[in-house]
Amino acid sequence: MFSKSRINEPGPKQPDAEKPKMPEMSAPKPSMDFTPSAPKGKAGVSILSSDLTVIGNLKTTGDIQVEGIVEGDIRAHLLTVGETATIRGEIVADDIVVNGRVIGRVRGLKVRLTATARVEGDIIHKTIAIESGAHFEGSVQRQEDPLANSRPALAAPPPAITKATDGA
Repeated sequence: MFSKSRINEPGPKQPDAEKPKMPEMSAPKPSMDFTPSAPKGKAGVSILSSDLTVIGNLKTTGDIQVEGIVEGDIRAHLLTVGETATIRGEIVADDIVVNGRVIGRVRGLKVRLTATARVEGDIIHKTIAIESGAHFEGSVQRQEDPLANSRPALAAPPPAITKATDGA
């Protein structure tokens, strides 16, 4: 009627094929592969920390978040100017979000000045949003393609004025 369980009985052990296998736990092997972790063709966000000062121009097809100081022009896909950041130069990007200070021209398809933004310079945009509390000194101009000309051509100098003298 009742049969004795064989689980705890001494005797021959179950063959390895019948035992459930436990996954082996081992430390990951150190990799000597120095390839970037971001997928190829898709750049990650480059962050310039608040204790960093860059003197020179920055250019990328990816995204940049600036928290420090940049003295030079910046060209990027998405540029975020942090609250502690100061940029002295022209910035050109598809999307620009300004939380900090910019001294120079701003050119972007979409430009957003948050309440903490301080901008001294002209803004050339396709769409713009300026939150209440943002400080802005300069002109605003809408263009269908504000990225087409990053710097306008200098106007030709006025023709020289010659003084006519009467030979008499």
